[in-house]
Amino acid sequence: MRQNKLNDTICAPATVPGTGAISVIRLSGPDAICIADKVLGGTLKGPDGNIVPGNTVKFARAADSEGRPLDDVLAAVFRAPHSYTGEDSVEISCHASPYIAEQFLMLLVAAGARLAEPGEFTRRAFVNGKMDLAQAESVADIIAAGNEASHRLAMMQMRGGFSSELKKMRDELLQLVTLMELELDFSEEDVQFADRTALTALAVRIRDHARRLAESFRAGNAVKNGLPTVITGATNAGKSTLLNTLLGEERAIVSEQHGTTRDTIEECLNIDGMLFRFIDTAGLRESAGNIEKKGIERTFEKIGSASVVLAVMDISSPFRRLSESFKAIVGHVDFKAQKLMLLMNKADLYASGDEGGFSSELMDRLARIYDRLQALLPEGVRIVKDVPVIPLSAKMSFGTDELRGVLADYMRSMLGDPDSVLVTNVRHADALRATAEALDRTIKGLSDGLPTDLVSQDIREAIHHLGEITGEISTEEVLGEVFKGFCVGK
Repeated sequence: MRQNKLNDTICAPATVPGTGAISVIRLSGPDAICIADKVLGGTLKGPDGNIVPGNTVKFARAADSEGRPLDDVLAAVFRAPHSYTGEDSVEISCHASPYIAEQFLMLLVAAGARLAEPGEFTRRAFVNGKMDLAQAESVADIIAAGNEASHRLAMMQMRGGFSSELKKMRDELLQLVTLMELELDFSEEDVQFADRTALTALAVRIRDHARRLAESFRAGNAVKNGLPTVITGATNAGKSTLLNTLLGEERAIVSEQHGTTRDTIEECLNIDGMLFRFIDTAGLRESAGNIEKKGIERTFEKIGSASVVLAVMDISSPFRRLSESFKAIVGHVDFKAQKLMLLMNKADLYASGDEGGFSSELMDRLARIYDRLQALLPEGVRIVKDVPVIPLSAKMSFGTDELRGVLADYMRSMLGDPDSVLVTNVRHADALRATAEALDRTIKGLSDGLPTDLVSQDIREAIHHLGEITGEISTEEVLGEVFKGFCVGK
């Protein structure tokens, strides 16, 4: 954005006209109050003829360009720096007619304002020091939050929880690199202002913290966009029936014919305030046609990128078929990064007759299935302990409540402490990884006894990457990329 544009007074609808009872038109800039006063017939002036003070709400009867009544509105006046943007601002609340909102925008532009660009209000808040870049990005996340968990993370970031951690890391590195570079001015006297042992310990601590934050992106992204949860298993194991039962609607086609699902079906579901993105996949079998084989290949791709893998087993199937499908699933699961859950479907076929009870036949069959499947798991991974097992009937909706509870508990374990910081932005995660890599070189340079100027250069690079996240180091290209996805009124 050109610097002279920052001196413009901008306007835009802050709400979507026609979707509620009220629309809000926002103005910001040096002439915001005067322009609004002109459009509203001088009602923003007090009895003495002076503009009303900030944090004042005034009633006004607005007219169109022909002098005809347009609407009765409320105008809230904010004086710099006590506004969202840090500039003089006015918010006009009018009725939510698209026509009325359009007329107000035309009047404001005719009076000297211009239409805002996407994200320009929040960008001005960043430029004017009302928030840093990470906080500015969280504004879009708050607007898009569709569940409690994503809203909590976005609010924490907007209030500076993430930024304060970055600032502390950056300040500690700045203090030490300053001492190291001071040594260069006394190089002939062979003095050290920065203790190398303490510096190494600090670099290790900050590197490890940067890595932990970068690694938290997996959980943070899952909270923001939904935890990717793949439903997989052999054909006719009940995968699509399970998806339909969880969603409470007939989303996937269910048929006794093998290979009905040939592509992935994705749907999101809110469980206990947390978003899960369920992915129904093509059934696994050997004798598949070309189209079905492509679907199975995609199944394995989805398993590899999922956070949770739900292996649906038809407990009435022959042991050999169960083992084959389970072996194929296990071969594509990374047990260090993913959670495998075993769903023993069609348990209704072995009901004992007692409400909610299992027959001895079912318990005996499950025990034999567990023994066979355990042999296919990597060393150290145990069924039940590491791979939760849930007997259920997707058709009868039996056991699905337990599944929801297990999934919610796993998501909560990923989130950890409710006050912990999770990275939800890929730009932040990339910058944190670059920070850790620069500190890796710092630690190695200190260990190898590299000259002070070379070591300090790596520390400066780490400081640079941390500054990129908060906007202390930014370019026009970065800012343009950050704000281009914002709505015009933000």
